[in-house]
Amino acid sequence: MSDAHVLQQEIAAEQKHVDRVYARLAELRREASRAEKEGYKLAGVGTFGALVERDAMVFHAARRRHALDTEYEGLVFGRLDLKTGAVHYVGRMGIRDEDSQSLVVDWRAPAAAAFYRATPAEPLGVVRRRMIQSAREHVTNIEDDLLDPEAAPPDMRVVGDGALLASLSKATGRGMRDIVATIQREQDEAIRSPASGVTIVTGGPGTGKTAVALHRAAYLLYSDRGRFAGGGILVVGPSGVFVDYIATVLPSLGEDTATLRSLGSLVPGYDATRVDPTEVAAIKGSLRMRRVLERASHDAVPGGPTELRLLYRGTLLRLDAAELDRVRRKALPRGARRNEVRGTGFDRIFDALWAQARGAVRNLPEKPEFESELADRADFRDFLRAWWPRFTPMRVLRWLAEPARLRAYANGLLSKDEIALLQGSFDGLAEHGPTIADVALLDELDELMGRPRRAQQKTKNPFHVRDGVQEVSTYADRQAAARAQAVQREEDYRDYAHVVVDEAQDVSPMQWRMIGRRGAYASWTIVGDPAQTAWSGDVGELDRAREKALGSRKRNTYALTTNYRNSSEIFAVAARVIRTIMPDLPLPRAVRSTGVEPVDLVVPAGELPEAARQAAEKHLADVDGTIGVITPVPRRDEMAAWVAGLPERVQVVTALEAKGMEYDAVVLVEPAEIATDASGVRTLYVALSRATQRLTTAGTRPWQSLQAV
Repeated sequence: MSDAHVLQQEIAAEQKHVDRVYARLAELRREASRAEKEGYKLAGVGTFGALVERDAMVFHAARRRHALDTEYEGLVFGRLDLKTGAVHYVGRMGIRDEDSQSLVVDWRAPAAAAFYRATPAEPLGVVRRRMIQSAREHVTNIEDDLLDPEAAPPDMRVVGDGALLASLSKATGRGMRDIVATIQREQDEAIRSPASGVTIVTGGPGTGKTAVALHRAAYLLYSDRGRFAGGGILVVGPSGVFVDYIATVLPSLGEDTATLRSLGSLVPGYDATRVDPTEVAAIKGSLRMRRVLERASHDAVPGGPTELRLLYRGTLLRLDAAELDRVRRKALPRGARRNEVRGTGFDRIFDALWAQARGAVRNLPEKPEFESELADRADFRDFLRAWWPRFTPMRVLRWLAEPARLRAYANGLLSKDEIALLQGSFDGLAEHGPTIADVALLDELDELMGRPRRAQQKTKNPFHVRDGVQEVSTYADRQAAARAQAVQREEDYRDYAHVVVDEAQDVSPMQWRMIGRRGAYASWTIVGDPAQTAWSGDVGELDRAREKALGSRKRNTYALTTNYRNSSEIFAVAARVIRTIMPDLPLPRAVRSTGVEPVDLVVPAGELPEAARQAAEKHLADVDGTIGVITPVPRRDEMAAWVAGLPERVQVVTALEAKGMEYDAVVLVEPAEIATDASGVRTLYVALSRATQRLTTAGTRPWQSLQAV
């Protein structure tokens, strides 16, 4: 019997089970919809108990129906034939038949762990592991691994030649794919790491660090939903481009409760995409900036009043600049939060004026009446608002755009050269908004100044129509409204149960402080690759800031060693580059070969735009998936114009935005402009390792002879 015939027979056998699963899925959907409808009918009983039961039934039935609607494509992707004779099918969610017998085991369940962890050396009771590939409800292919040949029955058939490599050769889409069907053992161990403490995952390009982090979030939600869905999971990525890229992974795994943020959007109200030059970002990311900001937050208001003159009952009361400065400093000692002690500052102004009035004003009333008379005066209220306004972080950060103030705040903390580098970096705040590095400074200022006190507001009644009139509601309605109020998180939520930080090697000390405020009570997953870092500042300071954010929690460390993304031909080029500055760095092993060598083009400057466009057009014909055009940071817009009008599969990103991304083919423009120092060499290493199938470099001068920087 031919191999093709055997394959078709095995596909037909698996199709029978898959048909049964989808039939059961349709039945469960109908049951969930029916339960939801029946729940509403309980309101007709009229008792409080029935209303509560209705509310619970509707809530859980709707949630179940949503889950069943979400899991459809590739629902069943694996099969385990065990030494005991049992068979387990593995899929995106657990499904049982009408007799409660398992049809599919959820990939996160302990019973499915062997699908990812079993090896020929340690089969874990698995005789055959089968990968089932599908298009919607139809099985299209199968791939087998015979892990324990001696335990295999004589009639067991084994087909295929490697499910993982077959999957890796597929074209990518605009977003990241989940790897739930192809998780490997070292990845699975990190995914199923203990929920508490800090899980640290390291690995070179293409080892699946991001996929591990996201699948770990899905695993935690499955294993302890009450804790992690209730407290929330925060996923922090390096850029908005990256967050958009990974946004579909968790929903594809049936989880849509996690919060995804970039470093530039972690603070509510901002979505920064601008990037500072490397040396400027290093200064802004340094912990010394905290002291600079503290000085700014305690300074007098630019353009604020320097004198207070009040005519009170015929007597001039006057506070000069020195006295106002003394009052401010006394009301605002180091460590005090400016917005929170605003009332104290006003009280001290009253005290200073009262002290003058006592020796100069005849028939002076008691102090409460004196203060009341002053408070009634519009000119005095105007002075107070101008002298000590309610401060926003952005307002104070803009003060650093004034050269004299920046020098005063940074004196003794930053060198003259560092101050000169910062000069002008805050000029664009008003027109263009903050850079990504500025967002951490804004969060620090928010912490330093505190928030203005607000009058306590009554909880809004969702059933209020107008004064004296309320909408008719049931007890269950009110309970549902109360539940919704309880789970609704404030805009700047800071009590996450778990925090995931991707591309952690690029998080600055100030950014670690920003993330740490949102994960004070959380467990953590940290993924990154030190060799890819763009941080050019003090490494010791960076380590201290990270350790302070993570606290004394237990560390669980995992190293990923296999590059599944790049062909060996592409990764060899990237490896040569990083070896120029890190000759002893352990690098991952690329497991695929395409036989296609990367192309290097060196052309005159006038021919570069056409060369880059032609390279992108060629890749459009060569691959079915996405093509990344990667550029030096300052030239993104210029080079994007070169490929304008090409299909949407062509995506233009900077070398920094490319971190964590994956493309079927890459056109890397002007690599020599990226590798200007050690930090640039690491960035070039990242850019060179984004492609899965094709790589073209195009520039005006040679770069492959790059020497140690």
